[in-house]
Amino acid sequence: MSQLLQVHNLSVSFFAHGRETEAVRNVSFELARGETLGIVGESGSGKSVTARTIMRLLPSPPSMVKSGEVLFQGENLAEKTDAEMERIRGSEIGMIFQDPMSSLNPTMRIGRQIEESLIKHRKLKGREAREETIKLLDMVGIPDCVARYEQYPHEFSGGMRQRVMIAIALACRPSLLIADEPTTSLDVTIQAQILHELKTIQRQLGTAVILITHDLGVVAGMCDRVVVMKEGEIVETGATEQIFADPKHPYTKQLLQALPRLDEPKKAKPPAPRVRSSDDVPLLQVRSLRQHFDLGKGQVVKAVNDISFHIEAGETLGVVGESGSGKSTTGRTILRLHEATGGEVLFRGIPLQGLNRTELKTMRRHMGIIFQDPYASLNPRLRVADLIGEALDVHGLAKGRKERQRRIDELLEMVGLQASHAQRYPHEFSGGQRQRIGIARTLAVSPEFIVCDEPLSALDVSIQAQIVNLLEDLQQQLGLTYLFIAHDLSMVKHISDRVAVMYRGRIVEMAESEELYSNPLHAYTRSLLSAIPVPDPAVESRKQPPVRAEADIPDPYGLEHARFVEARPGHWVAVAAN
Repeated sequence: MSQLLQVHNLSVSFFAHGRETEAVRNVSFELARGETLGIVGESGSGKSVTARTIMRLLPSPPSMVKSGEVLFQGENLAEKTDAEMERIRGSEIGMIFQDPMSSLNPTMRIGRQIEESLIKHRKLKGREAREETIKLLDMVGIPDCVARYEQYPHEFSGGMRQRVMIAIALACRPSLLIADEPTTSLDVTIQAQILHELKTIQRQLGTAVILITHDLGVVAGMCDRVVVMKEGEIVETGATEQIFADPKHPYTKQLLQALPRLDEPKKAKPPAPRVRSSDDVPLLQVRSLRQHFDLGKGQVVKAVNDISFHIEAGETLGVVGESGSGKSTTGRTILRLHEATGGEVLFRGIPLQGLNRTELKTMRRHMGIIFQDPYASLNPRLRVADLIGEALDVHGLAKGRKERQRRIDELLEMVGLQASHAQRYPHEFSGGQRQRIGIARTLAVSPEFIVCDEPLSALDVSIQAQIVNLLEDLQQQLGLTYLFIAHDLSMVKHISDRVAVMYRGRIVEMAESEELYSNPLHAYTRSLLSAIPVPDPAVESRKQPPVRAEADIPDPYGLEHARFVEARPGHWVAVAAN
């Protein structure tokens, strides 16, 4: 295979406020025609800066290429004019961006957005451009292409929008496709479908791919070679099989060790203290809970549809499922951040739905929530001391400034930060540090029960492992009880005592963690497990193509009239009435 792309000693810096930040240092690699190269590393490692430098998408200033060259088909892209680069982008090099919603124009129909590239680069017009667009939609696996052509981005799911981005990037059949974290925000089933479509299309067109990701499971199934980046430098490179079988650099080993695997047994952990209340009832009981949203014009979304479960004191119940399954709505409804449509929630035997405002405020001292996005959940205008101290002030838990500051310092040290961090603002911290601040804020009122609402989804894999270890340590120290919501089934297996699987507002299966993963009974649970990328090239290559999404099927599992039965001791499953 001849070399399509050659990057030699590339160094890129950013200049701001009189300071230079080196984002990429002496990066070199090559890419052959038809090859797939994975670039992996944590946030800030220089992966995306490298990709955008290849595409000449970084504004200058503040960025500056200090040294090196990028050769595409033997020609130096740095020497191209803006007009020449505009022609190369799209026609010869395509790019899939991380967030499809912010990359698509919300005011334009999907069909027109794909046609733009066909009109500009392939000079297609009218009916010919429309027919080619419909073919592209079909090629990336979008059903009912003719109708979808006329729709807007907000009418598509996250996975469907990402398919549209792939169609745009491939419209002119480029020689090189750069995919920058193309599946980060997607559920495992949708991710598997997107990657399968991408791999199929690559074989059909012979396109070379640079796949940028921090998910080593994805790399194992997609890439021929791997480049590992850390702090702007390449620390290791090699064939995928060699990197996974015999990593040389400590950082590569750290990344591989941080990723939990479904094919590994659950790590034993000391049981957290579990104390029944004086009435000998579970800490939390959820009975026939319903949360319906009226959209008007007779449309009702049954986000949570008649679910029941309990959580013992000191236990972790994991809740998994795709986006839209009702996981987060369940957590928020339990805490009365949403008022339930029906059913009841009992905390230590006390119904929460019957509490007035004053009583609910008192009860909320015993409950907390850790939010999904550590960037959006912290007020950027407040210092850390005020973010944490706000809860102490609201509930009157600190008498005087000295006691308030002592408690804030204690909480910061408890989550692995320093007391000196109290006077900083959120933007001065990394994503993992911000999530630790969010955890400290939640712990300020000394809660017994915490809803962890996808607390890992915005974090790199090694940071995820640190946060999970922190949550487990805090559970042991403080006797905490968790409802742990996530769509990463691998991580849920290792942190949870029991797991509940949600689909379209219903719990379809619930069992002890090891039992559910080793003996899944419901078809939906099996589809979730089969879609998880395994960080082993040999295993991943043997997996079957993923099943298409069932979003357009009204009730694929007969859940509307399903019964929830105990198939084995402690192992419950939804069984269709028919």
